[in-house]
Amino acid sequence: MQLKLKKIHFLVVRTYIGPLVLTFFIALFILLMQFLWKYVDELVGKGLEWYIIAELLFYASATFVPLALPLAILLSSLMTFGNFGEHYELVAMKSAGLSLRRIMAPLVILSFVISIGAFYFSNNILPRANLKFHSILYDVRKQRLALNIKEGVFYKGIDGFVIRVGEKDEDGKTLRNIMIYDHRNRNGNTSLTTATSGSMFVTSDQKHLYFNLFDGHNYEEDLEGRRKMESRPFRRTAFREQSRRFDLSGFELNRTDENLFRSNYRMFNIRQLVVARDSIREELGEKKADMRVNLIRHLAQYASTDSAGGKEARALEGQSWDSLFAAYGEKDRWRYIETALNNARSAKERIRANRMDHEWRERNIRKHEVEFHRKFTLSFACLILFFIGAPLGAIIRKGGLGMPVVVSILLFVIFHISSMTGERLSKEMVVPTWQGMWIASAIFLPLGVYLSIKATTDAPLMDADSWRKVFRRLEQWVPSGKRREQ
Repeated sequence: MQLKLKKIHFLVVRTYIGPLVLTFFIALFILLMQFLWKYVDELVGKGLEWYIIAELLFYASATFVPLALPLAILLSSLMTFGNFGEHYELVAMKSAGLSLRRIMAPLVILSFVISIGAFYFSNNILPRANLKFHSILYDVRKQRLALNIKEGVFYKGIDGFVIRVGEKDEDGKTLRNIMIYDHRNRNGNTSLTTATSGSMFVTSDQKHLYFNLFDGHNYEEDLEGRRKMESRPFRRTAFREQSRRFDLSGFELNRTDENLFRSNYRMFNIRQLVVARDSIREELGEKKADMRVNLIRHLAQYASTDSAGGKEARALEGQSWDSLFAAYGEKDRWRYIETALNNARSAKERIRANRMDHEWRERNIRKHEVEFHRKFTLSFACLILFFIGAPLGAIIRKGGLGMPVVVSILLFVIFHISSMTGERLSKEMVVPTWQGMWIASAIFLPLGVYLSIKATTDAPLMDADSWRKVFRRLEQWVPSGKRREQ
């Protein structure tokens, strides 16, 4: 019996591993295609090397694991137990004396192992992948388009120059009606080179572009000095052949130092998130204390200002503010009113600037807390979705890629929407962080417990007769008068 049980457990695990790996990579591929559709305009036409694009896609796919893994677990568990139920293998196992709990036992252990691995990935690997992904994406988006000089179009891709070519032969090198504007001195269109024909080629190291020009002119206005600005001397020189060289180093992909991105909360593990959050809280507390002290000192300075002229103001002590204010002339009163308004505006602007700084710091703290809870919600989501998918597959008894795909996608969309809504509410400081980040798990945990209980007790959830009995019982609670009205 023990040997048969081990064989059954091995069969269950082997049946489960195949759909898990397949659905995981399918979901990862779909998410990666969505990324490509989003950034395709910033990747095409820049002459990027294949290994740069491959590296970008590799790190991008790593950042999609928190989405792909829970979906794969839900779908594969639903498919596995749906196949068992559809082919009566689940019935055969139960007739052999095995309960659903014992059948699910190896997959429960495997799910715990996957959850631990998901936590390790989220805490140690994902921050590194985020760092690499965002740094490469930043460099790629900043990269200019590859050299592509078209006919009749003013090309501005080369720093300090604008080039226009009237015609290009089929070889792509022979040019006609060439115009080259030199803007390196930032004086406008004061330097122009024209040529009837010419040719262009790029050096083997892709660092320089050469133009060989024939039968042309150089036009230049000399604007150096104030007198020349008034007289605007003009020079024109003719040439039969001239060579121009352009630097193409600006077309190379310049990699930014990754240390510039390390301060972002997405690149932190749990320990770094806690340290950064506590540091921001400490800075926020110091800022609030400084603002309180400065504001009190600011107001005390205005309150102690003896605008009445010393002895005169002390002599009027004990009188009302109206009588004190009426003791001065109209000119002095307007001056004091203007001074008071300026002081009030200054205090208001000081308070507004400090409030904006405090709100920014509090939102930054929330972002760190959201990222902290995200490290744990991924692992918990893997467990919850398994305990939803496996019992639900045993209940509906449908395998393959039909009904399981529809049900799993529907459940995952609800889970993802609730998770994103809770995260947004947390970042907007509408609800506490722990409530927003765990709201999806709190919604689906009772569903997983309910389905597990119903599946292990062989409750006929999908039996039409049982639902008819439920509706008949509900009808008994409806008053007879309302039934006659219906």
